Amino acid sequence: MTEQTTAHQIDAIGLVCPLPILRFKKRIRGLPGGTQVEFLADDPTSRRDLQALCDMVGHRLEWVREEDGGVLRYGICLAE
Repeated sequence: MTEQTTAHQIDAIGLVCPLPILRFKKRIRGLPGGTQVEFLADDPTSRRDLQALCDMVGHRLEWVREEDGGVLRYGICLAE
């Protein structure tokens, strides 16, 4: 398995807007394009905010799964 196929996990559970998106942006800094990232958040606004960020910079939001306790797990492919 190469570095680009390994999913990097970013946990923003317990953080409220704007902190989940700020954590996401900080943690992806320096990762190469094409990197798969799993992002976990329980803030209800994170879905809208993450989609807006992806639309602005070209990341691809590939899937969203709702887990127990209101946690949302997102699969994102970083822009090339």
